[in-house]
Amino acid sequence: MRLVIGIGARPGTTPAEVLSLLTESLSTLDDVVAVSTVESRAELAASLAAPRGWEVVTYPPQELAAVPVPSPSARVASALGTASVAEASALLAAARRDPGAAPAGAAVLIVGKRSSPSATIAIAAAAPEVTVVGIGADAYAGLTEAGRDAIETADVVFGGARQLALLPARGAGSQVRGVDRQERVAWPSPLVPALPRLLAEQHGRRVCVLASGDPMHYGIGTTLVRLLGAAHVHVVPHPSSVSLACARLGWAVQDVEVVSAVGRSVDVLRRYLHDGRRVLVLGADGGTPREVWRILEETGFAGSDVTILESLGADDERIHRDPDAARALHIVAVECRGAGGVPVVPGLADARYDSDGQLTKREIRAVTLAALGPRPGELLWDVGAGSGSIAIEWLRAHRACRAVAVERDEARAQRVAANARRLGVPGLSLVVGAAPEALDGLEVPDAVFIGGGFTVPGVFERCWGALRPGGRLVVNAVTVESERLIAELHTAHGGELTRIAVNRAAPVGGFLSWRPMMPVTQWVVEK
Repeated sequence: MRLVIGIGARPGTTPAEVLSLLTESLSTLDDVVAVSTVESRAELAASLAAPRGWEVVTYPPQELAAVPVPSPSARVASALGTASVAEASALLAAARRDPGAAPAGAAVLIVGKRSSPSATIAIAAAAPEVTVVGIGADAYAGLTEAGRDAIETADVVFGGARQLALLPARGAGSQVRGVDRQERVAWPSPLVPALPRLLAEQHGRRVCVLASGDPMHYGIGTTLVRLLGAAHVHVVPHPSSVSLACARLGWAVQDVEVVSAVGRSVDVLRRYLHDGRRVLVLGADGGTPREVWRILEETGFAGSDVTILESLGADDERIHRDPDAARALHIVAVECRGAGGVPVVPGLADARYDSDGQLTKREIRAVTLAALGPRPGELLWDVGAGSGSIAIEWLRAHRACRAVAVERDEARAQRVAANARRLGVPGLSLVVGAAPEALDGLEVPDAVFIGGGFTVPGVFERCWGALRPGGRLVVNAVTVESERLIAELHTAHGGELTRIAVNRAAPVGGFLSWRPMMPVTQWVVEK
């Protein structure tokens, strides 16, 4: 492999400091051919590269900012105008076909971002373009001509052991062209950490990857596109297990919710349980049906109609209702019957949250979510999360929404995680620590809610500096001190101030009277 080192560094960083971090990350430097960085660090890169004969490649911040990376930094974005230097520059330089050429190929990170107090490095290598072929239980005979051609012309075929076993046997008597000379490689476990190096080792070869059914439906195809970019991944799909299941059940595909338990928590199912809805759960193993039954019982949906569909499309296809007899390859179909579903709009009842009192009350919560304005794919920072209600209801707004809850108290953090699981969003990211330090290294947010710690020095400045242009920041103040700070910041940054007062009726003797909740001053500002 030809490796490219991407470096980011604070002003004054020496080549020796970068080299120390590099030698901790690579056993040998023999395969390194180039150093890449942002233009403002060109002198450092040249000092590191010159004694070793490495090429130096630099990029302007705006070009680096356009590169998707796994570990963007809000702090770097605020300082340099790009959320990544080391990872982005390494990927750009490794993707060049020839020295001095524009990026034209695929590249992968062999070593992700690693940092010291003064420097950051990442290491990338060129990777091959890949054809992903979906294959079903009907094996090789069920493939399209395009799928068979991709397999037969490949130098190497990757796949799970079960998928590779569906291919024609290799040997002198094989009637299928090309299979005698090709290499077949079963995926290691765990796969994702090993994938970049596996691909980089195949650079210059024709690579085919086998996937179960539709590769872009919870499949390896999405992982490869994220890793290599859509331009470098050609997908030949097969009918997905979801399509096959709906065909067997007579369900309209567009009306079905799909939940994957493969590598994910099946607790996501909880958010889709509503009377009359239909849900398909992609099983992780033979234990998934029992997990589904447990959730249905806990949520008031024990009367649901549940069907297990196994090995769809194969000769041994089976459809039954016994969770204890489930095989590994299956889908659990749930036709929901019950009355315990959680409403889909913000402002869930306070009783749905386990809390020690640090909870944004439902009326204020609904107004706050409206001010934050979640959109699909956006990332929220919930700083001082308390019970996690804002982050949880942000995630419930759309399946593509993402959120990080930052909470310094360990017991509260555990409560946040439990609330997220119970309300069907177990994917909530949780950072246990005090802001502003706990915000270091987090991905650039689209929206920020500061629920606790607003008056702590540096919290607002760090959140505002990290927020992307056009992003929204919302603060709810209930103390005189936090209101005073909001007034000062409103003068400096603008935005909208709203005073929210809520009264709830409560018994007074044999009558009802209004009892006021603590008034909230809400500041909403767009960057």
